[in-house]
Amino acid sequence: MAYPNPSNVPAGPPPVYVVAPPTNGMAIAALILAFLFYPAGIVLGHVARGQIKRTGEGGRGLATAALIIGYLQVALTVAVIGVAVVLVALGAK
Repeated sequence: MAYPNPSNVPAGPPPVYVVAPPTNGMAIAALILAFLFYPAGIVLGHVARGQIKRTGEGGRGLATAALIIGYLQVALTVAVIGVAVVLVALGAK
């Protein structure tokens, strides 16, 4: 008897198993594409959030991260182009 169980100690309730909802595949793809080709990542992120809201799947955080990364890259691209335009305009004088 390696593990004695006295009869006066209750065993407790049985374990409860919780099944996590499946992760939305489009949210995963959106996050990957946010790094590789951010316009597609933004589009897929919005589509994935709509699907997640409708179906109750997991992956809302992945889709949100894809949107944040994608929009930050858009802002960075616009800023770089703006700086380049200003520098070219100043150099043309």
